[in-house]
Amino acid sequence: IAMSLTAENHCVPLSDGSRIPLIGLGTYGDPATTPKGTAYDCVKLAIDIGYRHFDGALVYFNEHEVGQAIRDKIADGTVKREDIFYCGKLWCTFHPPEMVRPALERTLKALKLDYVDLYIIELPMAFKPGKIFYPIDENGKYIYHHTDLCATWEALEACKDAGLVKSLGVSNFNKRQLELLLNKPGLKHKPVSNQVECNPYFTQPKLLEFCRQNNIVIVGYCPIGSSRDASWVNLKSPPMLEDEVLVSIGKKYNKSTAQVALRFNVQRGVVVIPKSFNPDRIRSNFQIFDFSLTEEEMQAIEALNKNVRFVELLMWSDHPEYPFHDEY
Repeated sequence: IAMSLTAENHCVPLSDGSRIPLIGLGTYGDPATTPKGTAYDCVKLAIDIGYRHFDGALVYFNEHEVGQAIRDKIADGTVKREDIFYCGKLWCTFHPPEMVRPALERTLKALKLDYVDLYIIELPMAFKPGKIFYPIDENGKYIYHHTDLCATWEALEACKDAGLVKSLGVSNFNKRQLELLLNKPGLKHKPVSNQVECNPYFTQPKLLEFCRQNNIVIVGYCPIGSSRDASWVNLKSPPMLEDEVLVSIGKKYNKSTAQVALRFNVQRGVVVIPKSFNPDRIRSNFQIFDFSLTEEEMQAIEALNKNVRFVELLMWSDHPEYPFHDEY
């Protein structure tokens, strides 16, 4: 895989016949601190740089900006709609089957697009359905909802059959939860991808192997570590980008540790979606197609695995479908 990847063509096949670019731009920014228009400007810039894959979600509160940027770059002739790969996500409050299509339609309406390329179940945990994305009771406890992942999946299959989405996937699913879908009687459309944390400190060897056996592409979030937002990030995890092994490999190729970490995943067929709203970093994160790592370097980076998550989501660890109690 390594040799044939270029900035212009770095797509890998999905099991349903579609293709996914190996690098995308994550578009999450804290709505409270991100100035309006930031996502719009950054997505336009990213398209000019060469990005074709954008990872978004209704709960990021900026899909209207991302969609506007995509449509403006289509209108000015830079790209066609079919050049762009957009991933949207079904949030936890929309798991009941009758709420799935309306949720996807909200995303399409915000984007002002006719379809998304990939739509994924953001988390295997359902929350109390309703208008509030993070429902809590009077004691400040999250209000959960009975989860029937198979019923939610069937509603997603109907959205694909209706042409609203090209491919269906999941996120933060463990092996048991993936098997629940894969073994579902009457399964029409297999999940093509599983978006999970994946980086040199959390390389996911067992989940990666299971997904490979089942033709499921891993999309890695936090591929260069994570922000240090204590509300949802495990700060006990040391800053990965200061790792000596990554630093020394970076020196050899005149690349940053972030570029080495991204190249590591891309070279083993893991899609990366580094989030940045910094123009210089958006640019540098994409500069990973003019060098490749040796087998020894790949093994040295694989050996950095600490099996420690940046994103533990401990606030939901009492949910019956919390995915991270299992080994993988």
